[in-house]
Amino acid sequence: MKKSILTLSLAASVLALAACSDSSDGEVIVSSEVGDISKEDLYEEMKTSVGDQAIQILMIEKVLADKYEVTDDEVEAEFKKNKEEMGDTFDQFLEQNNQTEESYKKVIRLNLLQEKALTDGVEVTDEEIQQQYERQGTELNARHILVADQETADKVKKELDEGGDFAKLAEEYSTDPGSAANGGGLDWFGAGAMVPEFEEAAFALEVDEISEPVQSQHGFHIIQVTEKRQVEDQPALEDQKEQIRSDLAMAKADQAALVPKIAEMLKDAKVDIKDEDLKGALDEIINAEAAPAPTQ
Repeated sequence: MKKSILTLSLAASVLALAACSDSSDGEVIVSSEVGDISKEDLYEEMKTSVGDQAIQILMIEKVLADKYEVTDDEVEAEFKKNKEEMGDTFDQFLEQNNQTEESYKKVIRLNLLQEKALTDGVEVTDEEIQQQYERQGTELNARHILVADQETADKVKKELDEGGDFAKLAEEYSTDPGSAANGGGLDWFGAGAMVPEFEEAAFALEVDEISEPVQSQHGFHIIQVTEKRQVEDQPALEDQKEQIRSDLAMAKADQAALVPKIAEMLKDAKVDIKDEDLKGALDEIINAEAAPAPTQ
């Protein structure tokens, strides 16, 4: 499932219980010989335990849904995709997060609303979609040498340029325990399997070409692609175009801008919290600073 700014179990629980949070309703929802529980009792308990977070989640959903549309078909498609990706572990995933299929769909809807807010105004060209489609239809067999710093990376690259043996240098220098003893070999992989910086560099290489040092969260990589092959039975571009567009837009989107964007939407909504105990529930979001402009 795509990441949300909201905690899965909390978001789903709040969305599922929202209908039960009417504090003016003394209707008994649980009765027993040792006492009853009314809707008001439930509201007070929720207010004490997750009051601020509940207000935040419910208001975020409302302001996003007022501006962006998520259809039932979109929710069902994302639900089906997630279920297929998790396979036999899907039911366990729901159980671990105290969810049902219906409550999980509520979270999916909220996530999709967030994605639409994040990608609003982000442009993705047909050329970019075509390039990504071609990448998804290709698998690489590659090897790499991973080192901790630029100086060592430059030294290893110099030795390679002077005719050094890639496999031997990987065994000598690489800090990747999974591949160093295998001459740096990574075996076959496709789009999305590696960190973005590594993937971008690897897919740009010709067979046998050796990259300049590439920095990622793991250190500095020197990459060599040894083989390329086409993915069998790749779906047609038209069947994947909108999903690719969505994925590329999310990759381009400024994740840090979402909370300030929601903050502006909440200000425009003129939210008036009637319960004195919850008056400050939205302050943390509304007062969020705007994300700094990216450096050029």
